[in-house]
Amino acid sequence: MYGCHSMTGKIRSIVLKKPDDAFISQDHLNRAWQRFNYVQVPDYQKALEEFSVFEEIIRSHVGNILYLPQSESVGLDSIYTHDSLKVTNKGAVYFNTGKVLRQKESFESQKLLEAAGVPTLGRITSPGLMEGGDVVWLDERTVAIGLGYRTNMAGVEQFKEITRELIDDYVLVPMPHGDGEDQCLHLMSVISLVSDSLAVVYSRYMPVVFRRLLLDRGVRLIEVGDTEYQNLGSNVLALAPNICVIMEGNPLIKQALEDAGCQVHTYPGRNVSFYGTGGPTCLTCPVCRD
Repeated sequence: MYGCHSMTGKIRSIVLKKPDDAFISQDHLNRAWQRFNYVQVPDYQKALEEFSVFEEIIRSHVGNILYLPQSESVGLDSIYTHDSLKVTNKGAVYFNTGKVLRQKESFESQKLLEAAGVPTLGRITSPGLMEGGDVVWLDERTVAIGLGYRTNMAGVEQFKEITRELIDDYVLVPMPHGDGEDQCLHLMSVISLVSDSLAVVYSRYMPVVFRRLLLDRGVRLIEVGDTEYQNLGSNVLALAPNICVIMEGNPLIKQALEDAGCQVHTYPGRNVSFYGTGGPTCLTCPVCRD
């Protein structure tokens, strides 16, 4: 059961990784957090508690959950399972991540998914770079790809070659410098589709051409403000059309989503999400969506 040419269809199968297996211990976090460029060191016990709330939301909406195991070959960021691959209707495409410390994560994902029966369609290799957070399905045969510090043109050209029978239109979206080369700025940092006709966006970092494209496609844009953007408020996981998850502490975007007719679930994420700059979409890799 695989295939995920959508950001909003009902999730049937998903990959998670528990903080027990990514963060490992408080001592491990204390040693590694600065190397991985976290905002500050997470509290291990609080991360477990926060993830438990998040996991329960996922369990209540998703029938099949695959868990990545602990591995010495990957680090703290492996908890953010979204970035190492995308699953197409013909199998998984594994990425060579722009963040060097994450480049072995895709091999762990490949072992898990192949064991679960998901075939491998291809792999992005050096000099190509690509991360899942830069790849946004606009419809089944249209994909937007952010070009920035984490995804380069060499990666895009490889992705096109691998997926040419599956995708008609590739929309390339140049990403801004933002807060610098070492900060994580993905295309999915500035747009989260909640349904085919509704998206949460941070227009300040969105190219005008791409923003107009969304409007021309009939997508209603809910704008997140500067404060809630900094609190990962533009990072919204759609569990199904108009059913979504956001991190706690973003009351304005929560209210705006509810006013638009959405069912909104929240989880505490200071330690499991905010400090590592990875919201609910980052914590999940959908394998199958309707």
